[in-house]
Amino acid sequence: MGVFATCLGLLTVEGVVRLWHVYLFAFLSGSAAALDAPVRQTFVAEMVGDDDLPNAVALNSTSFTAAQMIGPAIAGLLIAKVGTGWAILLNGLSFGAVLVSMAFFRLSELRTSVRAHRSASGFMEGLRYVWERRELRTMLIMLFLIGTFSFNFPIFISTMAVSVFHSDARGFGLLSSIMAMGTLSGALFAARQVKPRFASLWMGALAFGTGCALAALAPGYWWFAAALVIIGVAAMTFTNGTNSLMQLSTEPSMRGRVMALRVGIALGGMALGAPILGWIANHFGPRWSLGIAAAADFTAALVAVLVLTRRKDSRQRPL
Repeated sequence: MGVFATCLGLLTVEGVVRLWHVYLFAFLSGSAAALDAPVRQTFVAEMVGDDDLPNAVALNSTSFTAAQMIGPAIAGLLIAKVGTGWAILLNGLSFGAVLVSMAFFRLSELRTSVRAHRSASGFMEGLRYVWERRELRTMLIMLFLIGTFSFNFPIFISTMAVSVFHSDARGFGLLSSIMAMGTLSGALFAARQVKPRFASLWMGALAFGTGCALAALAPGYWWFAAALVIIGVAAMTFTNGTNSLMQLSTEPSMRGRVMALRVGIALGGMALGAPILGWIANHFGPRWSLGIAAAADFTAALVAVLVLTRRKDSRQRPL
């Protein structure tokens, strides 16, 4: 990912970048992220063990969102001062710090777990494993709904900032940082939870939908920024919840495949939803794309409520 970002930055700085270059490097970066993300998320469990996993996931998200809070603000200033190319180039060079940090891993202290045997039907085995477990299946359905229509934050923020509030790169960067403040707050709140609960997912989805609805109706820039804080908190509550619950409720030997499915659905949903939301924002306005996101979030919350209701009924049913 660092090499791809560096190459795209160099092309942009030299003034020879074309749209197909952006498409190509976006595809390559997405492919690399699809390999990196499930390994990195599963690796957290090997570093801390299951007892501390919920807190580790939350703290991992905290460090990630802290960068999201600082990065867009810096990028907005860089784009305004020196241009987009240098911002992309610095992003590519920043991956060097990640590679250096990996050299400090103490491999002897890892809590290695049983791994699934490699096979040609590994994907289908993981899919079958998830589909036979109601809560895992429900979480993936919710993740698909929310990931497809609600996780494309750059589309929402950029179209609202430019088309509705007529802001520049600084305004876009500030909005991104404000939303990241919400995600950071959500991550810190999640880190305090001893054990994640399935019930927290429907509350996170409901809050997510409420935030998107308020953002769609925001009469001004700062009202929209306030709604982004709600969206940030809800997004982190939901993503941390699905991450922790899926890892804790999965057998160690199947954890890698289940997390790969989770990441694939989340990233694949975002890729599927981006052109749809972009088309809606272009033809009907960005407020309508946020309305679609809110409807998807409320639907995901309803799915979780139905599952919780059925689970409660099955427990109360006499033998």
